[in-house]
Amino acid sequence: MAAGRGAYVWRFDSGRICLDLVATGPAGGTPRAREQLDGPGRLADWLRAARLVPPGTVLSALDAGWLTRFRELRADVDRLMSAQLAMEGGHVDPSAAQPGRPGDGNALDRVNSLAAEAPPGPRAVRGEGGALVRTLSAEPGCAGLLAVVARDAVDLLTDPVARGALRRCAGGACHRLYLDTSRGGRRRWCSGEVCGNRERVARHRRRTASAPSGTTAGAPSATAAGESP
Repeated sequence: MAAGRGAYVWRFDSGRICLDLVATGPAGGTPRAREQLDGPGRLADWLRAARLVPPGTVLSALDAGWLTRFRELRADVDRLMSAQLAMEGGHVDPSAAQPGRPGDGNALDRVNSLAAEAPPGPRAVRGEGGALVRTLSAEPGCAGLLAVVARDAVDLLTDPVARGALRRCAGGACHRLYLDTSRGGRRRWCSGEVCGNRERVARHRRRTASAPSGTTAGAPSATAAGESP
């Protein structure tokens, strides 16, 4: 899972931009997670780190209204993805949105509406040394950037292969969403180094506590047998 170093170090790379947005909220992260989009400046950081806009892009219009709209989209995407997992698991979660069904709180309609907007137009320009770099044809607006995320959510939910790889972290109190692209689809955690290791340590402690007196349980391995990080 990607986490850069510098001004923006807490971005989670789920494999899809719509799931990355969900991971920015306290309801979409690891234990003790906090709200990551806690101000317009943080949203600007996330837009750049997630590559919705190229580095150095001017976002002069970004304000608290943008923050509200991105948080609203985040909540709708979370509800739709949770509903998808519930249906694939063979049970219906009454608290989750059911895509295309009554009682979804209009989450699907709102995401579809945002996806219908035009995303920012990309351009290739010559950068330092003559190499082509990506920029935008004009300063992006809120609706265009929301459209990028909403379209990604629509693509994920309507693509049987991508949809079938949707997972929620199996670690304790973590509930991050991600796409499992591992061989055989055996990945269980959003991060083998964090949630996976935490679970292995917990298992080792349980084995140690239950081991007969005078014996020592084996230490946890970096990756338990039969499990992928």
